Amino acid sequence: MMKEHQHCLASIRSHYPQFSETEKKIADYILENPTHIIHSTINSLAEDLGVADSTVFRFCKRIGFKGYQAMKIALASEIVTGLKDIHERVDEGDTPQTIASKVFRSNIKTIEDTLMVVDESRLQEAVDALTGAESIEFFGSGGSGVIALDAYHKLIRTGLRVRATSDSHIQLMTASQMTEKDCAVFISHSGSTKDILQTLEVVKETGAKTICITNFAKSPLSQGADIPLYTVSEETDYRSEALSSRIAQLTLIDTLYVNIMMHREATGQEALKKMRKAISLKRI
Repeated sequence: MMKEHQHCLASIRSHYPQFSETEKKIADYILENPTHIIHSTINSLAEDLGVADSTVFRFCKRIGFKGYQAMKIALASEIVTGLKDIHERVDEGDTPQTIASKVFRSNIKTIEDTLMVVDESRLQEAVDALTGAESIEFFGSGGSGVIALDAYHKLIRTGLRVRATSDSHIQLMTASQMTEKDCAVFISHSGSTKDILQTLEVVKETGAKTICITNFAKSPLSQGADIPLYTVSEETDYRSEALSSRIAQLTLIDTLYVNIMMHREATGQEALKKMRKAISLKRI
């Protein structure tokens, strides 16, 4: 259950795949008309949507609030304060130190917002799928491909069989050779990248378990993967939300890595020991 000082819109996005059709109708309306909602009563919202007041009330409880008024307070805080104002607004006269402070605060907030929408049961499912797989493949395109390589770099320390490649043709070839004993992790901010969706379809035909890390609960990737994990990021004056989301993606992968190492206990520590010994050969 989320705390009531936390964000309404982020909670709606993170819960979206589990909503019923009626709940999705309410969610879509709030996401598309947040300013209108803070000036509406529960009765007027229910009437606009053609649902019962009790249905709206249950929706508010579903996303972590005591009721409609509590949800409105949280939503008003987001709209009136302005999430983008909480993120950095870089001005022409800013010093390098000021810019650094704004960038750091923005990254911190991205991580905090993402932590808020982490679903513990899904996180556990992801850890179980990864630790139980015979081999793990990481897939990503463009900037997300760099994150996939970082995930490979981390998880190779666990002793698990992991691989990653940035070439879209090799990704499809690799995907075709997976089996139901394997696990594929797809990283895509939008969840709508053509190359990634094509690879997902190939993997699904093999029966392998699929995990995705994305910013959008309504994306084709999040709806097609077995275990969706979500990030939260906002666009700022000088960078897109896709760029800022990478810090949250990296943090989610760090979270999976640490959980896997805790799960593997002595086996994981032995693998890490071997890795450190091998890397020590590169040092003077």
